[in-house]
Amino acid sequence: MSVSVVLFTSDLRVHDHPPLCAALGRGNEIVPLFVRDPAVDRVGFAAPNRLAFLGDCLTALDTALRDRGGRLVVRSGDPVAEVCAVVREADADEVHLAAGCTAFARRREDRLRRALEADGRRLHVHDGVVTALPAGAVTPARSDHYAVFTPYFRRWSRERLREPLAAPRTIHVPPGIRSEDFPTRDAVPSVSPGLASGGEREGRRRLTAWLGRHADAYGTRHDDLAGDATSRLSPHLHFGTVSAAEAVHRARSRGGAGAEAFVRQLCWRDFHHQVLAARPGVAVDDYRPRDDAWRRGKEAEADLRAWKEGRTGYPVVDAAMRQLAHEGWMHNRGRLLTASFLTKTLYVDWRAGARHFLELLVDGDIADNQLNWQWVAGTGTDTRPNRVLNPVTQGKRYDPEGVYVRRWVPELEGLEARAVHEPWKLPGPERARYDYPEPLIGLSEGLARFRHARAPD
Repeated sequence: MSVSVVLFTSDLRVHDHPPLCAALGRGNEIVPLFVRDPAVDRVGFAAPNRLAFLGDCLTALDTALRDRGGRLVVRSGDPVAEVCAVVREADADEVHLAAGCTAFARRREDRLRRALEADGRRLHVHDGVVTALPAGAVTPARSDHYAVFTPYFRRWSRERLREPLAAPRTIHVPPGIRSEDFPTRDAVPSVSPGLASGGEREGRRRLTAWLGRHADAYGTRHDDLAGDATSRLSPHLHFGTVSAAEAVHRARSRGGAGAEAFVRQLCWRDFHHQVLAARPGVAVDDYRPRDDAWRRGKEAEADLRAWKEGRTGYPVVDAAMRQLAHEGWMHNRGRLLTASFLTKTLYVDWRAGARHFLELLVDGDIADNQLNWQWVAGTGTDTRPNRVLNPVTQGKRYDPEGVYVRRWVPELEGLEARAVHEPWKLPGPERARYDYPEPLIGLSEGLARFRHARAPD
């Protein structure tokens, strides 16, 4: 009887799962395995919100496997050592794994392959599991990756994605394979109070409901801060409880301008993954260095602290930062605004902002987080690296009635729409009634400082 091990990583689902289907097609029994790697904790990536969401996902995955006659095996420790231990316990012939794009994932694959081959076993790495299109599937002439999104999107759109795979009906797991208890949300301290629920069933429910009710308006409303018309699927894509390839297929089947705009956003995710796969160093280094002399010292640290706390004096920026603290998630337009304010108005290093986001974001993903931050900071793939988003103009455009601001900045609840984005302009006695800080810096002053820093005399 043949046995295979399926190592789950960022693909915590049973629907459209190429490694799982391949293993079932080659063997009679499988061991579905997830390994809690202490190295993830040591580098600070095991943030409370993601650990809580992970607990939901693992519980849901185990339930889905048990519904089919199987179960999830969970171990803690070095993933190579734990996989090899399970392989020996089950007398497995091979291991199936989804390909990753980070340097961390690639080192894990290389180490695992060497260890298995030394023991006469095989490792099968499957592309296109965590992204819609494999990271290196399309490349331009004379380069190993696309550096600009639009030509990548044109090429990506012409590619034929693999067809989604059905969830297996039956799964047999060999007896006697030891498993640890799953981490659960309740056991994780310091979780954001408004953190959404995780798991494949919740992810698929959300995708179906959003495509059916809200996709048509996505093209015109995805930047509406108060309307919250986005899919909120990013945590499920990050943990792989929803397949990116299946999401593209289902959106295209739905059709319409809104669905097309949604597919474009999924392509942005693939774009960032292919950049990181080709240039793993951009997780910490500038993709396109601008010789920035980022502000440091006590004043910059105080500005960074005020930004983190949502006390910058710019209501739409503060609203977005408070949403992040409460939900472990932030509207995409808010992410752009807060990142632009930190890096260009305050001129603080993008890495400080990216680090804070990774401490809180449930969808915190190295490829998307770091490269979106670099795009906004002008050190990444943006073809207009010196653009600066004005938080007042943006607030009036994307939150014209001030609903989003008043939702997250209750100090300004009594202000009318005309004043809510510029409370510092209120007459003195009226201004004194609102316990809300003055702006950290004038926008014109911040803009002048940034322009001088990027293009000194």
